Amino acid sequence: MLRGVLPGAFVLIFLLCLTSFTVALAVGGGPKGTTIELAIYQAFRFEFNLGKAASLATIQFGLCGIVALLAFLVPLPKVGDIGLDRLAHQFGARKHRRLDIIWISGAAGFLILPLSAILFRGLGGILSLPGQVFSASITSLLIALISTGVCIFLALGLSLSIAYSRLNTQKIVEGISVLGLSTSPLVVGTGLFLMIFPFVNPASLAIPVTAFVNAMMAMPFALRVLIPAVRDIYNEYLHLRLSLNMGRGIWLMRIVFPRLRRPVGFSAGLVAALSMGDFGVIALFASPDLQTLPLILYRLMGSYQMDQAAAVSVVLVAQSLFLFWIFDRGGRGHTES
Repeated sequence: MLRGVLPGAFVLIFLLCLTSFTVALAVGGGPKGTTIELAIYQAFRFEFNLGKAASLATIQFGLCGIVALLAFLVPLPKVGDIGLDRLAHQFGARKHRRLDIIWISGAAGFLILPLSAILFRGLGGILSLPGQVFSASITSLLIALISTGVCIFLALGLSLSIAYSRLNTQKIVEGISVLGLSTSPLVVGTGLFLMIFPFVNPASLAIPVTAFVNAMMAMPFALRVLIPAVRDIYNEYLHLRLSLNMGRGIWLMRIVFPRLRRPVGFSAGLVAALSMGDFGVIALFASPDLQTLPLILYRLMGSYQMDQAAAVSVVLVAQSLFLFWIFDRGGRGHTES
């Protein structure tokens, strides 16, 4: 069972780590900690060397493309229940349970301790935050909502189109999802900047470009949730549509969409939370007047205003959790089984 899941899981994690630069940027990004993603950002923001940024983006895309090819060849992990057709032996169960507790506690502590430090340091400074944080919060919410709408609309359309299609079509869509993971926001942003720069000020298109790139980057996660759900609905209820000669509109409104409400809500919450915390394209396109919460957080940290940075972090985490909760809760409410 694990042989069919671990290779794909390894590739997905590897791609996510390969295309991430926020942590390296936050801790300084010195000579020993500079990644290709960070070097692209530095070439843009500090040197404005578009040729160097394009060259680095090409190298990064090549590396990601090789890994994406491997990801296309190995099975990707599936979202759903996996079980065996026999009872599990209880021998050594208590020992394994203790090991599980140790590993889960360690992983939880790795996440909870930094969040707790931010919470305790930042709660007291929320009321003293400047007014620009409020406008940055509105901008981040706007980008997240646009990204969520675009991503869910496209992912739902792709999922419905391949639910009852041939295997070749499913492979093509799977390749599209891997391509989204293998292309970092900075690489896409670099290409868009080079295309837009000769004709219009890129800063004037910062919000729509950031929203659409975030939607494309979150597409693989939405597809991994929606495709199995749509396929299950078609397998279980397609005979009902055929026996009743049901039209496509009634089929979608009465059968498919009510049963997709929960996975759509979960996917929308995930996309919104990812978009809220993204610090990729906006770092390239934003003007000094345009602020998002991740951008203003980075600027506060750069000026060593750590108390205010902690307070902005609390606001960012609270908004991300709220968006995920409201979408996921909306998907779970009054669902039809």
